[in-house]
Amino acid sequence: MADAFDLPRGELMRGKRGVVLGVANHQSIAWGIASQLAAQGAELAFGYMEMNEKRVKPLGESIGVKAYATFDALQPGSLPAAFDRIGETFDRIDFLVHAIGFANREQMRGSFVENAEREAFLRAMDASVYSFVEAAQCGAKIMGPGGSMVTMSYLGSERAIPNYNLMGVCKAALEASTRYIARDLGPKGIRVNAISAGVMRTLSLAGIHGGRSMYAKGRELSAMHEDTSMEGVAGCALWLLSDLGRSTTGEVVHVDAGFHMMGLPSEDEAAAQTA
Repeated sequence: MADAFDLPRGELMRGKRGVVLGVANHQSIAWGIASQLAAQGAELAFGYMEMNEKRVKPLGESIGVKAYATFDALQPGSLPAAFDRIGETFDRIDFLVHAIGFANREQMRGSFVENAEREAFLRAMDASVYSFVEAAQCGAKIMGPGGSMVTMSYLGSERAIPNYNLMGVCKAALEASTRYIARDLGPKGIRVNAISAGVMRTLSLAGIHGGRSMYAKGRELSAMHEDTSMEGVAGCALWLLSDLGRSTTGEVVHVDAGFHMMGLPSEDEAAAQTA
């Protein structure tokens, strides 16, 4: 099984152990990050949904993952039980990656207000936001000073993105949670950050109505006129999770080729889009 992309080998994470939650397949951001961490010498444990096991296990074996645990973010006690299983292999961890998010497709298209439904809203918040809070609770118990946690967000947390709707609200709550967790764990020497990645060809994109258009617009309207790269997202995670990220906590770091900071397109770009 090949890595997600060609990786430079190094020693930046040598001697460090950590948990990556949310690997689904070879295109998932969690896998891209895990590949980079392993290439830099980290020892890894994977937490994933049981339905993804046939895809996840071969990926993990290709980079020498030491422990595996399945979980269901919507089931009370499932994540703590997964950490207990991982704890049988790792009595301590140095980093945690959270890449978990879920919302019903019906809640991610059309009108947010008209489609909002209480049970679906609570399920999305539970899976996408509380799972990070719970993972941080579990991870902090076996993480010492110098530890680092990273979760994954998107620009829909800050701006009203068509067909992102409920997930955008969840990402806003996730980013707020990141800041509060960073405040609480800071005195313990643990850093907590979020990465706001641009649109990428992942399993999550397939679940968004108009996802292909979002992907194309991300390239056209970004400052660099290029797609968000897995190397860039994984490299940012490596910085935040390694000792290079010391003194950085409570941040939401955008890795989207500059899409987040752009205003109106230039006249030439606008003309090209309407041609």
